[in-house]
Amino acid sequence: MNQMSLRRDASLPEGDEKRRSVERMFNRLAPSYDRMNRVISLGLDRGWRRHTVTELGLSPGSLVLDLACGTGDLCDELDAVGYQPLGVDYSAGMLAAAHTRAPLVRGDAAQLPMRAGSLDGVISGFALRNFVELTQVFGEIARVLRPGGRFAALDAAVPANPLLRAGNAIWFRGAVPVLGRVLSRHGDAYSYLLRSTAYLPAAAVLADALGEAGFTDARHHTLAGGSVLVLTGTRR
Repeated sequence: MNQMSLRRDASLPEGDEKRRSVERMFNRLAPSYDRMNRVISLGLDRGWRRHTVTELGLSPGSLVLDLACGTGDLCDELDAVGYQPLGVDYSAGMLAAAHTRAPLVRGDAAQLPMRAGSLDGVISGFALRNFVELTQVFGEIARVLRPGGRFAALDAAVPANPLLRAGNAIWFRGAVPVLGRVLSRHGDAYSYLLRSTAYLPAAAVLADALGEAGFTDARHHTLAGGSVLVLTGTRR
């Protein structure tokens, strides 16, 4: 696979411009990020993260990387079930606001600062759409995982059901940017985060991309009526 087919929004940045704008945005959002996550998801995001951790299915003590770890919510969930978490994020602001005790490092998902085959698992929450080149990122994840290692990612999706899709649009595209302006003064950033789902290919295309990167058993399913995507695979 040379290029994944994406649903593009001409107003969304690409390439190095995307990398810079995403970094600046998350640096700004860091102080209020956790609170807004709870509001946007109506408090359901913690359950989605726990579900994604369960999808790893690794032995206790496994070393698991939280890719684009933000403030460390997934690191804490990994620790709670007996894994050894560590986190990587490109945003210095998010790392500075982190609340986890897990070791954290600033790094690029396309050039991970880990040795080949050194990890048992990689997990990521709501970050796939923020990477510049998913093909390269999937290749890096495959590189750092041992054979049999597991990958699990959680991200936003658009429901297939018309009624649920309408409700999703009313909440996420109507109410959430307003709440972002009121609660964090960054309504423009939350508007971008919602539009950025256009970066993601269809779930089946993502699963195929995992397969081409070196994963077997690539699967996907949704939560929250189709508003949340879970993508998993096992390193060959």
